[in-house]
Amino acid sequence: MTHDQRRMNRSTRRLGRAAPGIGALLLAATLLAGCQVSDIGNVGEAHLAPVPSALALKIDRMGMDARSPIMLRIFKEEDSLEVWKRDKAGQYKLLKTYDICAWSGELGPKKKEGDRQAPEGFYTVSRGQMNPNSSYHLSFDLGFPNRFDRSLGRTGSHLMVHGDCSSRGCYAMEDDAIEEIYALAREAFMGGQQAFQVQAFPFRMTPENMAKHANSEHLAFWEMLKEGSDHFEVTGVAPKVDVCNQRYVFNASASGSFNPSAACPSYTVDPGVEKLVAAKKASDLEKRATVIAKVQMQEQREERWAEREAAIAGFFNRARSDDAPAPAGEDAATATGAATATASGTVPVPRVSPPKPAVSSTAVASTSAPAQTAPAQTAPVASTSVATVPSPSAVDAETPVASTAAPDAAAPLGYAAEDDDAGFFNSVAKSSRGLFRQAGKLFN
Repeated sequence: MTHDQRRMNRSTRRLGRAAPGIGALLLAATLLAGCQVSDIGNVGEAHLAPVPSALALKIDRMGMDARSPIMLRIFKEEDSLEVWKRDKAGQYKLLKTYDICAWSGELGPKKKEGDRQAPEGFYTVSRGQMNPNSSYHLSFDLGFPNRFDRSLGRTGSHLMVHGDCSSRGCYAMEDDAIEEIYALAREAFMGGQQAFQVQAFPFRMTPENMAKHANSEHLAFWEMLKEGSDHFEVTGVAPKVDVCNQRYVFNASASGSFNPSAACPSYTVDPGVEKLVAAKKASDLEKRATVIAKVQMQEQREERWAEREAAIAGFFNRARSDDAPAPAGEDAATATGAATATASGTVPVPRVSPPKPAVSSTAVASTSAPAQTAPAQTAPVASTSVATVPSPSAVDAETPVASTAAPDAAAPLGYAAEDDDAGFFNSVAKSSRGLFRQAGKLFN
């Protein structure tokens, strides 16, 4: 059966559970439209499907027996389900990772019936918890609540891993994936395994993830789950799990019995394993502290930068307000004065420093004659010492027009404009340097 056909069948089954009559009609139409006779004959035999040949070949290449024990690890945040299988040396190795199609709720344990939370913790699945006739293609019950959950008064039922990609507190897989997982579990049971362990975590128990969720209300619970994860990672063997004093205990040997709700009896852990677990815990805590410190420093930098941006924005806003244009009345008066000057035929010339006195041709010519003492005379008008502005109407006639400006302000128009522009741009440059010098102080 193709993936599209399975998707159509899932939709049909959902409608069938809601409205049996409509579901039956749609199921008949689907079978007639998209299925072959061989597909119909295999609908009730998914639990007997063999392990795919490619996966069986991988098992052989990894030095595993086809019916050796398995264990599962679930990671909510990563949407991953891992199948681990024991090799001939007795160590578990990762066989395959499957995508979880859907899980409900949020990160954190399931606490009560109806909260739609998918469980977190250590669970065991026996042959009797496998369901070949599930309404969700295939399924197996996780065994929630376990001894730890019951010691805390947690309630819930029928929390499963199943197909059909629909979750109400379960871990839902695609049908192809649940068929492979079911086949691997069936072969392990046939090989003598009594129950396989399922480790359900909120996320991969890395120092980075623990730092990321360091402020969660579930941190203490996750610290306990991480201890079990560490036991598995340093030994390569599914840990022995007990419960006492409302907490998980791993790989413990005790003379007395473990009571989930009572104080823990005196127990020991293999010194070699205990040393490895302690070393990993110390290393991970150090890495976690480093990650948390980096995050805090980054947050502090971001806060300081936000404050600096606000200060800079305020500075430039104040600068813009200081350089705001003159009021509308003043602008109107200036425009009126300019219009009047234009109408009267006079051209306003910016004031500049008076030019050096011009030397007349008469004075130059007299330099070769003997010096004579004579009273000072003022030249009435000298063409070389009076600024002239060519009139537009007399350009062709080359007739000079005497300027009406006072002698101390007289200067060629072009020279005055250039000098005024230079003064303007020098002023802008100076003010800009001052502005950016003040802004630089804010950056520093």
